Amino acid sequence: MSTNPGKQRGDAGFLLELKALYARVDALYADWSCPASTECCRFGITGRQPYVTSIEALAVRSALARRGGPLSDRKRALPIAMSAERERVCPLLDRNQRCSVYEVRPLGCRTFFCDRAHKGDGPSRAQLRDVMRELQELAARHQMGGEAGRPLLHVLDAGWGG
Repeated sequence: MSTNPGKQRGDAGFLLELKALYARVDALYADWSCPASTECCRFGITGRQPYVTSIEALAVRSALARRGGPLSDRKRALPIAMSAERERVCPLLDRNQRCSVYEVRPLGCRTFFCDRAHKGDGPSRAQLRDVMRELQELAARHQMGGEAGRPLLHVLDAGWGG
């Protein structure tokens, strides 16, 4: 038995399933709006960062590869806090204060909204649990242990298996 069923099936199929799941999540939040403050991208300030599954990590790495690799320090966001070390800006945020992989941003980025966001009805807790379960099942099929979320910064620094 293979320890990496995603390679047998082909990562492209898993990425298509993830894209469809993300489209459903985006529809659940269609009546919300984000002021693009990038507050949620300031992990040191919020005290949070998204945890990603193996399939989400693959989507982010693939998007970065299409861009030509990770953003250089010159292309990354300027800190808004007095201490850049305290702020821990998401490395996916570019100098224009935009997510460089917005189309494939992880589920945690799609569902975390700052206090400034206009919040509509949004999904129920049961709907969010269903989405999370579906994402974990997809990631488990993609890679053994892939459903266990890992901090985005750790995944970007060390790779999935690092």
